[in-house]
Amino acid sequence: MDLFDYISENKKSVDSPLASRMRPKKLEEVVGQEHILQPDKLLYRAIKADKLQSLIFYGPPGTGKTTIAKVIANTTKAKFVILNATTSGKSDITEAVKEAKDHQAMTGHKTIIFVDEIHRFNKAQQDALLPYAEDGTIILIGATTENPYFEVNRALISRSLIFELRPLGEEAIKKIIIEALKSKERGLGVYKCTITDEALEFIGLRSGGDARSALNAIELAAMTTERSEDGLIHIDAAVMEECMQKRMLNYDKKGDNHYDVISAFIKSMRGSDKDAVLHYLARMIEAGEDPKFIARRITICASEDVGNADPMALVVATNAMLAVERIGMPEGRIILAQAAVYVACAPKSNASYLGIDAALSDVRTRDIGTVPLYLKDSHYSGAKDLGRGIDYLYPHNYPNHYVEQAYLPEALRGTVYCELTDEGYERKQKEALARRKCQE
Repeated sequence: MDLFDYISENKKSVDSPLASRMRPKKLEEVVGQEHILQPDKLLYRAIKADKLQSLIFYGPPGTGKTTIAKVIANTTKAKFVILNATTSGKSDITEAVKEAKDHQAMTGHKTIIFVDEIHRFNKAQQDALLPYAEDGTIILIGATTENPYFEVNRALISRSLIFELRPLGEEAIKKIIIEALKSKERGLGVYKCTITDEALEFIGLRSGGDARSALNAIELAAMTTERSEDGLIHIDAAVMEECMQKRMLNYDKKGDNHYDVISAFIKSMRGSDKDAVLHYLARMIEAGEDPKFIARRITICASEDVGNADPMALVVATNAMLAVERIGMPEGRIILAQAAVYVACAPKSNASYLGIDAALSDVRTRDIGTVPLYLKDSHYSGAKDLGRGIDYLYPHNYPNHYVEQAYLPEALRGTVYCELTDEGYERKQKEALARRKCQE
């Protein structure tokens, strides 16, 4: 690095955003992610021992994926190269690999190639990294906000350790903010800011576990709040509310959180918690989720988890799906809420769901025999000559419109697929079947 590069780097450091200046340089400075960075954990030990293999960090924005990669850069003896999948092409990969080979030949040290947003690399670009990660020419560290098992080449996955980073807790966010306000070297210490407990709580709650978002907000607050007569910048909850605008929802319609929230929504309906149902519904609506997608999930739940315990659940859900399609948002939120609450409050039975899956399993794996002759179609000339339909007992010709008769193939006689429950209307169905058999 010559004099001009040195001056440029120093200027960049001073002028860079607070989130960049406050980025930890040592492992001990990293806040949060204790589940992978405690001293007894594999990743911590591997970094300290400088014995890394290829890694993939995945998690929401602002949780420390790039931070941990740069901590590794400061800790390891390996050369560290950064590629960003949004701007780097295959030629950049080829050049980085060539330099890694030359560096290893000259120094004996490996090269770590850090690929930010690795899920944005196409298959050919990911394949270009594979042989060099495999033969040890490079150590690949990928960072992604998407589930790598869906978005990253399976071959790369099989050769890498996967570490999931979680949204930071409120206490971790508050600790980061306090340090940023205190630090004169990298933070906002020279501005002499004070912050109220309420404002600190507000940031911890509304940053959605994203440290970058929290630091950006506190920097904006410090830069735009007038200094008081006492010479201090006072940051309160009102200032922070203005700077943050509204709570950042940890939800991405195309990402992992999309599946997590819809999963919690469905499980809350299944678990009959109407309030949790409305909470997760609100998350999806606020994040701009497709209302037709939500309506389809409600309809599936109405059949899978309510079933014949309350047949009206399916009627309500399917009509809600039609109404939302025709009316649209924002009024559609009311229709979705009505249908979701109905399904949540309805009695539950998965008898039909379990029954069809059990029947499908037998069809796929067992000797299921043939349809009994007396149940086969007899509406054509010559059917009786083939024995079709003979001895079939027509239920409407018997009391209660029921007659004892075997309907399953001989190989499956006695098999029970649908175990009716005592829940809701299904109990009445169970009792009605029992009465018919008794009155025969």
